[in-house]
Amino acid sequence: MSPSRSAMQNGEKDWDIASTISSPASIPEYTGPKLYKEPSFKSNKFIIHNAISRCCLAGKVNEPQKNKIIEEMEKSAANHFLILFRDSSCQFRAVYTMNPETEELVRLTGIGPRLIGPSMVESIYKYSSDRKQFTAIPSKTMSMSVDAFTIPGHLWQSKRPGTPKKLGTPK
Repeated sequence: MSPSRSAMQNGEKDWDIASTISSPASIPEYTGPKLYKEPSFKSNKFIIHNAISRCCLAGKVNEPQKNKIIEEMEKSAANHFLILFRDSSCQFRAVYTMNPETEELVRLTGIGPRLIGPSMVESIYKYSSDRKQFTAIPSKTMSMSVDAFTIPGHLWQSKRPGTPKKLGTPK
Protein backbone atom coordinates (compact mmCIF):
# COMPACT_ATOMS: atom_id res chain seq x y z
CA MET A 1 0.00 0.00 0.00
CA SER A 2 1.35 3.45 -0.90
CA PRO A 3 1.81 6.10 1.83
CA SER A 4 -0.82 8.42 0.25
CA ARG A 5 -3.40 5.61 0.13
CA SER A 6 -2.85 4.70 3.80
CA ALA A 7 -3.07 8.40 4.77
CA MET A 8 -6.34 8.68 2.86
CA GLN A 9 -7.70 5.64 4.66
CA ASN A 10 -6.56 7.07 7.97
CA GLY A 11 -8.21 10.38 7.03
CA GLU A 12 -11.46 8.59 6.34
CA LYS A 13 -11.13 6.68 9.57
CA ASP A 14 -10.37 9.91 11.49
CA TRP A 15 -13.37 11.55 9.83
CA ASP A 16 -15.61 8.68 10.87
CA ILE A 17 -14.36 8.94 14.45
CA ALA A 18 -14.78 12.73 14.49
CA SER A 19 -18.33 12.49 13.15
CA THR A 20 -19.34 10.06 15.88
CA ILE A 21 -17.81 12.29 18.55
CA SER A 22 -19.98 15.27 17.55
CA SER A 23 -23.24 13.37 17.63
CA PRO A 24 -26.54 15.27 17.64
CA ALA A 25 -26.90 14.66 21.37
CA SER A 26 -23.74 16.69 22.11
CA ILE A 27 -24.85 19.74 20.05
CA PRO A 28 -27.18 22.10 21.93
CA GLU A 29 -30.53 22.58 20.15
CA TYR A 30 -30.94 25.85 18.23
CA THR A 31 -33.68 28.00 19.73
CA GLY A 32 -33.26 31.18 17.67
CA PRO A 33 -35.46 32.40 14.82
CA LYS A 34 -36.41 29.90 12.14
CA LEU A 35 -33.92 30.32 9.31
CA TYR A 36 -35.58 28.02 6.81
CA LYS A 37 -39.16 28.50 5.77
CA GLU A 38 -41.08 25.70 4.11
CA PRO A 39 -41.90 26.61 0.51
CA SER A 40 -45.53 27.52 0.19
CA PHE A 41 -47.85 28.69 -2.53
CA LYS A 42 -47.39 32.45 -2.67
CA SER A 43 -50.51 34.46 -1.90
CA ASN A 44 -51.21 38.03 -2.96
CA LYS A 45 -54.14 38.47 -0.56
CA PHE A 46 -52.29 41.10 1.49
CA ILE A 47 -51.28 43.06 -1.66
CA ILE A 48 -54.84 43.05 -3.02
CA HIS A 49 -56.18 44.02 0.41
CA ASN A 50 -53.81 47.03 0.43
CA ALA A 51 -54.66 47.95 -3.17
CA ILE A 52 -58.39 47.96 -2.40
CA SER A 53 -57.98 49.87 0.88
CA ARG A 54 -55.44 52.47 -0.25
CA CYS A 55 -56.10 52.88 -3.96
CA CYS A 56 -59.26 51.39 -5.46
CA LEU A 57 -61.78 52.04 -2.67
CA ALA A 58 -59.94 54.51 -0.44
CA GLY A 59 -61.88 56.94 1.71
CA LYS A 60 -64.86 56.95 4.04
CA VAL A 61 -67.44 56.98 1.25
CA ASN A 62 -66.24 53.58 -0.09
CA GLU A 63 -65.90 51.93 3.33
CA PRO A 64 -69.07 49.75 3.21
CA GLN A 65 -68.17 48.34 -0.24
CA LYS A 66 -64.52 47.87 0.75
CA ASN A 67 -65.46 46.00 3.95
CA LYS A 68 -67.84 43.69 2.06
CA ILE A 69 -65.14 42.83 -0.51
CA ILE A 70 -62.47 42.21 2.12
CA GLU A 71 -64.90 40.00 4.06
CA GLU A 72 -65.52 37.91 0.90
CA MET A 73 -61.76 37.59 0.34
CA GLU A 74 -61.27 36.38 3.93
CA LYS A 75 -63.96 33.71 3.47
CA SER A 76 -62.35 32.45 0.26
CA ALA A 77 -59.87 29.56 0.28
CA ALA A 78 -58.11 31.03 -2.79
CA ASN A 79 -54.50 32.20 -2.63
CA HIS A 80 -54.43 34.48 -5.65
CA PHE A 81 -56.85 37.35 -6.19
CA LEU A 82 -57.21 39.69 -9.16
CA ILE A 83 -58.97 43.03 -9.47
CA LEU A 84 -61.09 43.73 -12.54
CA PHE A 85 -60.98 47.31 -13.81
CA ARG A 86 -63.57 48.89 -16.09
CA ASP A 87 -60.84 50.18 -18.44
CA SER A 88 -57.33 51.67 -18.47
CA SER A 89 -58.41 54.42 -16.06
CA CYS A 90 -58.35 51.68 -13.37
CA GLN A 91 -61.92 52.06 -12.10
CA PHE A 92 -62.57 49.17 -9.68
CA ARG A 93 -65.33 46.74 -10.67
CA ALA A 94 -64.76 43.31 -9.06
CA VAL A 95 -62.42 40.81 -7.39
CA TYR A 96 -61.70 37.49 -9.11
CA THR A 97 -59.86 34.31 -8.18
CA MET A 98 -57.89 32.22 -10.66
CA ASN A 99 -58.62 28.55 -11.24
CA PRO A 100 -55.09 27.15 -11.89
CA GLU A 101 -56.31 24.08 -13.81
CA THR A 102 -58.48 25.88 -16.35
CA GLU A 103 -56.80 29.33 -16.09
CA GLU A 104 -60.30 30.79 -15.88
CA LEU A 105 -61.00 33.73 -13.63
CA VAL A 106 -64.03 33.31 -11.38
CA ARG A 107 -65.82 36.37 -9.94
CA LEU A 108 -65.68 36.43 -6.15
CA THR A 109 -67.55 39.70 -5.64
CA GLY A 110 -68.41 42.84 -7.58
CA ILE A 111 -69.70 43.68 -11.05
CA GLY A 112 -68.45 41.82 -14.12
CA PRO A 113 -68.77 38.54 -16.02
CA ARG A 114 -69.07 35.46 -13.78
CA LEU A 115 -66.26 33.65 -15.68
CA ILE A 116 -63.45 35.18 -17.70
CA GLY A 117 -61.28 33.04 -19.98
CA PRO A 118 -57.63 33.86 -20.74
CA SER A 119 -58.56 35.10 -24.23
CA MET A 120 -60.96 37.70 -22.76
CA VAL A 121 -58.20 39.57 -20.87
CA GLU A 122 -57.27 42.83 -22.60
CA SER A 123 -54.50 44.25 -20.39
CA ILE A 124 -52.85 43.31 -17.09
CA TYR A 125 -51.50 45.37 -14.18
CA LYS A 126 -49.15 45.09 -11.22
CA TYR A 127 -49.78 47.00 -7.97
CA SER A 128 -46.94 49.01 -6.46
CA SER A 129 -47.44 49.24 -2.69
CA ASP A 130 -44.93 52.05 -2.21
CA ARG A 131 -46.41 54.26 -4.97
CA LYS A 132 -50.00 53.14 -4.26
CA GLN A 133 -50.80 52.77 -7.93
CA PHE A 134 -51.21 50.19 -10.67
CA THR A 135 -48.79 49.90 -13.59
CA ALA A 136 -49.62 48.22 -16.90
CA ILE A 137 -47.51 45.17 -17.70
CA PRO A 138 -46.64 44.78 -21.41
CA SER A 139 -47.88 41.19 -21.60
CA LYS A 140 -51.05 39.22 -22.22
CA THR A 141 -50.12 36.17 -20.14
CA MET A 142 -51.75 35.79 -16.74
CA SER A 143 -49.37 34.73 -13.99
CA MET A 144 -49.03 34.87 -10.23
CA SER A 145 -47.38 38.30 -10.50
CA VAL A 146 -50.52 39.89 -11.99
CA ASP A 147 -52.73 41.88 -9.59
CA ALA A 148 -55.36 43.42 -11.88
CA PHE A 149 -56.73 43.23 -15.42
CA THR A 150 -59.20 44.76 -17.86
CA ILE A 151 -61.51 43.19 -20.41
CA PRO A 152 -62.57 44.64 -23.81
CA GLY A 153 -65.36 47.24 -23.72
CA HIS A 154 -67.85 45.12 -25.70
CA LEU A 155 -67.96 42.61 -22.81
CA TRP A 156 -69.42 45.34 -20.59
CA GLN A 157 -72.55 45.67 -22.74
CA SER A 158 -75.61 44.82 -20.70
CA LYS A 159 -77.42 41.68 -21.76
CA ARG A 160 -80.57 42.66 -19.87
CA PRO A 161 -83.47 44.07 -21.85
CA GLY A 162 -83.90 47.81 -21.36
CA THR A 163 -86.71 49.22 -19.29
CA PRO A 164 -89.75 50.12 -21.35
CA LYS A 165 -90.03 53.79 -22.16
CA LYS A 166 -93.00 55.68 -20.80
CA LEU A 167 -95.43 56.74 -23.44
CA GLY A 168 -96.05 60.43 -23.62
CA THR A 169 -99.42 61.50 -22.26
CA PRO A 170 -101.58 63.52 -24.63
CA LYS A 171 -102.35 67.09 -23.58
